[in-house]
Amino acid sequence: MKPPRIRRDGGQATAFTVVMTVAILALAGLVLDAGLAVSTKVEAVSAAQSAARAGARELDVAALRTTGVVRIDPVRARTAAQGWLGRARLTGTVTVTGNQVTVSVTTARQTQLLHMFGVASIPVTATATATAVVP
Repeated sequence: MKPPRIRRDGGQATAFTVVMTVAILALAGLVLDAGLAVSTKVEAVSAAQSAARAGARELDVAALRTTGVVRIDPVRARTAAQGWLGRARLTGTVTVTGNQVTVSVTTARQTQLLHMFGVASIPVTATATATAVVP
């Protein structure tokens, strides 16, 4: 009678370890980089809201005093909103329509772990609108 043959399982644990390590790194990357992207979104929304309010404060004072009509000075409103975005080191577009100033901010968050999986950055956008009211 022959002795029982012993099967070797060399390399089986190594493949499992490699796959699980990659999966855990991907999951950690999603958690970390998604959290950082949400933080960047909050900052972008805050800057867009502040810039829109700064633009909405730029009233046409002459029209308000002579006619009592609240009207935004579009040139000064755009300049004020763009200035706010510049100080926040963000870029965006400013639109003045009637008594409303709308600011759209576009930025990106560089990834910390997901760049290992080919995702270099996460785009972030934010839009805010402010309306001029009678002071």
